[in-house]
Amino acid sequence: MDKLQNLNSSNDNSTIDTESFTEWDSYQRLDSRELKMLIPVILGIICVLGFAGNLTAMGVLLTNAHKGKLSLINSLILNLMFADGLVLAFTVPFKAATFSRASWTLGWFVCKTCDWFLHSCMAAKSFTIAIMAKACYKYVSNPLKQVSIRCKTVLVILFFSWLLACVIAVPQWLFAVLQKDGDRMVCIQVVPPNTLRFMSVYIKAYPLVTFCGPISFALLYFWRAYGSSQRHGSKTQNLRTQIRSRKLTLMLFSLTVTTATMWLPQWVSWVWRHHVTETAAPSPPLVFTLSSQLLMFSISLINLMIVLSLSEEFRESYKGLWRRLTLRKHPPKAKQGPHTPTAQKCPCPRPETAAGQALPRKSGPAETKPDQDAEHSCTDAESPANKDGIVLPDVEQFWQERETNSLTDVNDPVPWEHQDPTEVKK
Repeated sequence: MDKLQNLNSSNDNSTIDTESFTEWDSYQRLDSRELKMLIPVILGIICVLGFAGNLTAMGVLLTNAHKGKLSLINSLILNLMFADGLVLAFTVPFKAATFSRASWTLGWFVCKTCDWFLHSCMAAKSFTIAIMAKACYKYVSNPLKQVSIRCKTVLVILFFSWLLACVIAVPQWLFAVLQKDGDRMVCIQVVPPNTLRFMSVYIKAYPLVTFCGPISFALLYFWRAYGSSQRHGSKTQNLRTQIRSRKLTLMLFSLTVTTATMWLPQWVSWVWRHHVTETAAPSPPLVFTLSSQLLMFSISLINLMIVLSLSEEFRESYKGLWRRLTLRKHPPKAKQGPHTPTAQKCPCPRPETAAGQALPRKSGPAETKPDQDAEHSCTDAESPANKDGIVLPDVEQFWQERETNSLTDVNDPVPWEHQDPTEVKK
């Protein structure tokens, strides 16, 4: 209490009789030099990997939507990744910056909006998970029914989920204050006396509406979806559809459980810090506060890995987009048309061998020459410039002259085939 009164002695218009609280202020009291270097590095790795992965994943989903594969579940997954990208782009860098400085240097606007922005994004993710569980249950209940969702309907659902998330987190913006503490600036949350009753209700209702309610709703519907998939599995009409619905349920259930497990410590820390304002209880340990924050930010990276590991369709689309981004294009396979010969073109048989008239051949170094010519002719026929099997003019003339025996001694490429055997003995 004495610390808060000294801290707010410069502000006569807002007399506070409760302790101020903020997670930013706890970061600014971080004294360990090792933690000041380690925590920003960890946050930087999470930010870079998570933002790059979520950005390319959103590209995959937008590409599928452009191809006409728009569904409510894919739209909700896109919304989750969009919220993760916002957190990683506009919150994590500011969090990491606070560790390297003892004083708040990010300005009044960031102090007012950063906590509100973070809570809005996390609340939007929680509401999205609840809607996604309901959509998953509807799909699993009747997987053979093709449900067409208009783009306008999807946008309305996402708009209202974000609107509710932003409104419910407004107190995080209202009570954020940038004040001077000695020779440094600190970003804290100060609750005025006339709002203490409201905050006492808000502290209890906010976690229920943002975390406990949506997560419990989602787990309930995932349980119902699992039971529905088991009942439909006993009378399999379409085995492939049933397997796909079970994989979808498993993936979305894994996303929900991971989010709830890794987000729970942050809510414990949040309630604990706000409970300090009403009682004389000690503040949560700094290590616990830091660990809960790291776990919450890691959700944005872990969820992406879950989707990539459990969704084969998404994984293949992701690989295709990644190949296009890295310019690793595979040559297209040649399609056989109605007039494309199906017989093997190479190696090309010699005319006399094909006719069953084997001629005597003289062994020697010169014997490899016609074979090499034949191999070259086959290579030319199979080259990319000659995909239709067109015989080159000089190769065609060569075989015609051999068949008609019109070769001269000078131009005969295989003179030993037309040489008299008696002359060879001499």
